[in-house]
Amino acid sequence: MGRPKALLLLCRNRNAVIGVTIFLMFLFCSVFAHFISPFDPNDQSLPRRLRPPGWVNEEGNVHLLGTDALGRDVLSRVIHGSRISLIVGFASVGGSGTLGILLGLIAGFWGGILDRIIMRLVDIQLALPFIIISLVIVAILGASIQNIVFIFTVTSWVAYARMVRGSVLSVRETDFVLAARCIGVSQPHMLFHHILPNVLTPVIVLASFETARMILSESALSFLGLSVPPPAVTWGGMLAEGREYLRDAWWIATFPGLAIMVTVLGINFIGDGLRDAFDYRSRQYVGA
Repeated sequence: MGRPKALLLLCRNRNAVIGVTIFLMFLFCSVFAHFISPFDPNDQSLPRRLRPPGWVNEEGNVHLLGTDALGRDVLSRVIHGSRISLIVGFASVGGSGTLGILLGLIAGFWGGILDRIIMRLVDIQLALPFIIISLVIVAILGASIQNIVFIFTVTSWVAYARMVRGSVLSVRETDFVLAARCIGVSQPHMLFHHILPNVLTPVIVLASFETARMILSESALSFLGLSVPPPAVTWGGMLAEGREYLRDAWWIATFPGLAIMVTVLGINFIGDGLRDAFDYRSRQYVGA
């Protein structure tokens, strides 16, 4: 079954379509945040603080999701907060995926001492608590979006490396790889033109789920004050600010929390759809 049929199967998956729709909605919000947000996300006005959803200010403007403890519009902050989450999610997956795929290819294809070194690095990485690594890096380098991406890159590459290594170990013994060896194809060409394309399918599925995990992790670090500092808007930071007002101003924490939940749910739906589309039994079911 080729890519067109896999794409057709993905389009027939209702959950995947819902996931793509949710993802595109938040992507649109992050790209055009300055144009679609009704207010400046950092515009403070103490007389307007802790106003409920739907409140109309003295100028006749509606705050659809209310205001926070500093009088800032919650809807505008939720829209702008999508930028940090998606940037961190994509950049972290790109960095950790690239590093993990490269090391997995090396370990699986050449084996030997290189394989043992890389696998021991994987074991060491898995033994280090994520929060400890985050605290150390933030304490040394400071809190910024670049450092958060760096943290996620150095802590998340192991999943890709282990998956790619296992796939390479099986693919390198197939007939087309052995034939390429016999006709004298160079090892780098064989690795990147014959083996890599045949191990990317599970990596794509993994990357979709890892994107959702990165968004959750960034929100957790923001909640703990270890992510991008103010005045940048983050969903986790909004949750941290709103936890003190859960009884009297529930909307401050509720709406960024819903944004996180819906975004992660949508990306997980995409991951499920990709997994089903690339699954061999699903291919047989549609008559591939």
